[in-house]
Amino acid sequence: MLAHRQPATPDAATELLGLSDLATTSDTPSAQQRSGFAEMARAITGFSAPLGVLDRRAFTTNVATLRNRADGVPLRVASKSVRSVPVLHAVLRVPGFQGVLAYSLRESIWLVRDGLDDVVVAYPSVDTAVLTELISDQTLSDAITLMVDHPDHLGLLASVHRQAGSPPHRFRVCLDLDCSYRFAGLHLGTRRSPIHHRQQAVNAARAVIATPALNLVGIMGYEAQVAGVNDTSPAVRMLKKLSVPELTARRGAAVSAIGELTELEFVNGGGTGSVESTRIDPSVTEITVGSGLYASHYFDHYTTFTQRPATYFVLDITRIPAPGYVTAAGGGWIASGAPGPDRLPVPVYPEGLRLTSREGAGEVQTPMTVAAGHQVGIGDRVWMRHTKAGELCEHLNELHVVDGADHLGVVTTYRGEGQMW
Repeated sequence: MLAHRQPATPDAATELLGLSDLATTSDTPSAQQRSGFAEMARAITGFSAPLGVLDRRAFTTNVATLRNRADGVPLRVASKSVRSVPVLHAVLRVPGFQGVLAYSLRESIWLVRDGLDDVVVAYPSVDTAVLTELISDQTLSDAITLMVDHPDHLGLLASVHRQAGSPPHRFRVCLDLDCSYRFAGLHLGTRRSPIHHRQQAVNAARAVIATPALNLVGIMGYEAQVAGVNDTSPAVRMLKKLSVPELTARRGAAVSAIGELTELEFVNGGGTGSVESTRIDPSVTEITVGSGLYASHYFDHYTTFTQRPATYFVLDITRIPAPGYVTAAGGGWIASGAPGPDRLPVPVYPEGLRLTSREGAGEVQTPMTVAAGHQVGIGDRVWMRHTKAGELCEHLNELHVVDGADHLGVVTTYRGEGQMW
């Protein structure tokens, strides 16, 4: 087994991932030639499969592209779409990126203790033991913002604060505004929060302000029907055309009304798929991005932007069960969400491979058809792309960073550091 070179510091991670130049300038770097699969395959020769690969050329291009797309609006990094501390540290050193949107309070505490100082937890937390740990530590309390959207959340936090001895510092909280589009009895978007209309937001803000244990510092609104749905379908494009102006007006009204009650530090919106529309909302002060860094295959089908595929997982071909078929060891890395073909990984190299409709991505092996004219044999390797960026890292301890045929080192994943939430 070859030695795995890991970055020892955030600065080393920034260098390893090719972000040092971006971290010291706001200028756009010149486009890099894409790494070829044959080149990258040479870079990982000698490393055992399954393994994950991060193409440094594509990754640095994606970081620059996201910053350009935001056009000066600060970007908060969604940790669920990254799930690697070295990658988070490196990206946050690039001007234009600030803060993390985490998905777990325990994760947030871990990240702050690793040196990050601005973490918003995207989902409500009800673990009283961890909430007590948070409010009992001034440093953690200053760095972490909790999500709330229901009176019961406020009561729970107030109770934890009281049982912790009513420390002078308060829980920092953010209101989650439901940004779905409602029309003719239809609910289009995610079901995240009961706070939809301006008055509901005002009532919720007043309730937070009236709770001594809480400090209202922000508003978050994720427009999933815009950011999280590709726009190849005419129906989806029409939905986005209707939803964006409605949300801009409704979110703006809520932010303006709450601003008369208290001073907010931030208003967070959007995702990788909605940067262009979210950035023109005058009420939004920051945009969340994450999936665009790795560019999983779900984001191939947006018409308003292009991010380069930057991560892959690689499997060994171990069987030829019949003419025109090969089988890879492992591969059942299926994405979360409503079951469907778009949740399956996609084989991208060698060309000519496709999953079978009967077995899909298997639990311990994955059969694929081989198109006529293509030769794939036992001992060869297949390169796959995951549907969701960060979920890839739940299966891997590390990502191998390559630049063309050069193996540069590895970055550990959350899993590789023994963490999962």
